Amino acid sequence: MIGRVCGVLADKHPPHLLVDVRGIGYEIEAPMSTFYVLPAVGEEVTLYTHLVVREDSHALFGFARESERRLFRALLRVNGVGARLALAILSGVSADDFVRCIQEHDTGALTRLPGVGRKTAERLIVEMKDRLGEWAGAPGAGASPEAAAGAAGEAVSALVALGYKPQEAARMVRAIDTRGLGSEEIIRRALQAVAP
Repeated sequence: MIGRVCGVLADKHPPHLLVDVRGIGYEIEAPMSTFYVLPAVGEEVTLYTHLVVREDSHALFGFARESERRLFRALLRVNGVGARLALAILSGVSADDFVRCIQEHDTGALTRLPGVGRKTAERLIVEMKDRLGEWAGAPGAGASPEAAAGAAGEAVSALVALGYKPQEAARMVRAIDTRGLGSEEIIRRALQAVAP
């Protein structure tokens, strides 16, 4: 399995890009969310990858954030969702917005994604709702995605341990500005917000 690729970005034409790793060029497909944050051609890039092996081909998919790769892998476990559809979903909506759509049962928003009809949207909601705890604490707009998701995710996990349902805990965390806050402060503010 190829889990990460670090090298020089040699070419990029959505959804394809080419990363040169010491003379070996890796052809990678990536969602638009990754393309938006790619450096210029000729600069260093690091991508989290997922390798799909079939009888007739090997396809390497790359993601700017590890959380996007986790969501891609979760999507692949949904009945009827293949790698191309999972990539299209991540190209049409951010990981955090996708999680919101699942948590809020927003089939309308899901059906606006390319390749997602009503039945697929309903299947996504049913099969994904219990797998999304790690994305529940969506990072604040100005925060480092990894840091904010880490603290917010820890806060959601702690609230679940305190007896709140995962969706309720996620809503509590999303209701406050988590930028620059540690998990303990996020928990404190979330609990204060719901105190009578």
